[in-house]
Amino acid sequence: MIAIDQMTQGSPPPGFTFARTGRGGEGAWTVTADTTAAGGRAIEQTSTDRTDYRFPLAIHESLSASNLNAEIRFKAVAGKIDQAGGIAVRLRDADNYYVARANALEDNVRFYRVVDGRREQLGGADLKVTPDEWHTLGLRAEGERFTVSYDGKTLFGVTDRTFAEAGGVALWTKADSVTRFDRLTITTLP
Repeated sequence: MIAIDQMTQGSPPPGFTFARTGRGGEGAWTVTADTTAAGGRAIEQTSTDRTDYRFPLAIHESLSASNLNAEIRFKAVAGKIDQAGGIAVRLRDADNYYVARANALEDNVRFYRVVDGRREQLGGADLKVTPDEWHTLGLRAEGERFTVSYDGKTLFGVTDRTFAEAGGVALWTKADSVTRFDRLTITTLP
């Protein structure tokens, strides 16, 4: 688990690099105080750039894995175009990865593969994603099998072979989403 509660408030989160898929401005990632967060602090993407096809990434620097279980706890705080939070795995670079994301404006959870900056939906479920409340989103990657969970319940599984090798893990948002993350847990699998 990444120790967000130990990070310095008002600074970019240490141990992460930042990138963007698509167009528009870069994301703005900072550590912020949040009394509702598990440790009193959260990593927040604060840029409100309304470019629709814009996906800011905060890439965890010290991990590369193929088979893993990744889980985030996120809160969609604001956004007029989108209010989304997600977790990217097997990230080669800002234009090639898998991502599971939840969107409070669309009330759904989706799983995409992003190839050369173009995203393609591989699975999804429609359900209530309450804004300004903490939710848990999980993505398990084992070989060609991916399992997405939301608030502790398995939603769906997908099979895909596009990215088989090890890659990075990243926090993900979309367009003008102001989203907070107070937990990122990554467990590598055999």
